[in-house]
Amino acid sequence: MSEHEAPENRLFNPNHLLDSILERMKLKNDAALSRLLSVAPPVISKIRHGRLPVGASLLIRMHEETDISISELRELMGDRRSKYRLSVVQGKPAATVEQAN
Repeated sequence: MSEHEAPENRLFNPNHLLDSILERMKLKNDAALSRLLSVAPPVISKIRHGRLPVGASLLIRMHEETDISISELRELMGDRRSKYRLSVVQGKPAATVEQAN
């Protein structure tokens, strides 16, 4: 674990999420999963190797294709946060964000 990694992230494992979807959808491999989710195969590989996070749009796509609830998908990958923090610029118009910088 790096010094910058939060302690709660130690249990975060997107591989469990991907493997669970493979099993539930009876898919043979990550290539089949990438086709199901309409993403390039390197996206799945980068997620597996921790170089790319599971973003909101991909999580929604997983939900749409598998009918697994978002909360269950989050639970499968180890995301057990009950609250989310928004940045001070999130949700503000672009002109306001530019002025803040």
